[in-house]
Amino acid sequence: MEHGTRLVILGKQGAGKGTQAERLARQYGVPRISTGDMFRLAVRSGSEAGQQAKEYMDEGNLVPDDVVVALVEERLQKDDASNHGFVLDGFPRNVKQAGALHEMLAPDGVDLVIELDVPTEVVLNRLAGRRTCVGCGTNYGPDALPRDDWQCDICGDKVVVREDDTEAAIARRLALYDQETEPLVAWYLAQDKLAPVDGQGALDTVTARLLRAVESRLGPSGRRSGDVGPRSPTGRPR
Repeated sequence: MEHGTRLVILGKQGAGKGTQAERLARQYGVPRISTGDMFRLAVRSGSEAGQQAKEYMDEGNLVPDDVVVALVEERLQKDDASNHGFVLDGFPRNVKQAGALHEMLAPDGVDLVIELDVPTEVVLNRLAGRRTCVGCGTNYGPDALPRDDWQCDICGDKVVVREDDTEAAIARRLALYDQETEPLVAWYLAQDKLAPVDGQGALDTVTARLLRAVESRLGPSGRRSGDVGPRSPTGRPR
């Protein structure tokens, strides 16, 4: 049986990866797997790994490769991802992680890697006004605030400014992203698995671009076997 859709979405923090990854996951009936959400959950749990991750994130640094790879591998072995596919958000961040991911998914690897392109000055403005739900991880920004300033529209939990969203930490993360992602993009280009997509504009406009990019490379179903028909970005059948 052919595996389900296996997508990776790349992009600077503040580019809208989380929102668009969630929409793609609903479209193709697969889980969205976010390393950021994994680490925030570990931090809230108070585990040793969570405290280690918190130290790196608070300083605007990336969590070490071996920790991230082990976490992702464990998640991809769960039935929803192993049987149906996934949209990976926040992983891989570098060529070493990409090689590890390819080994996890051998022999086929991922189906497509989408690079969501948004200029640095735009993401800086978005991140400066970002708030995040402590419960479900939903992000809000200057152009998309919750109905109640400090309460999540999705789960009703508190919406806060993240501790790692200081100006210095943001600048550090963006610099690290550029440094590590350039060779990663080249790596996926060499495999003919990269699709750059303009990430500026209304949410629905960007989603439409993403779907066109996937469908142009993988077909309308995105290779998901046993498809019952395409779904809208809200998850409802068309």
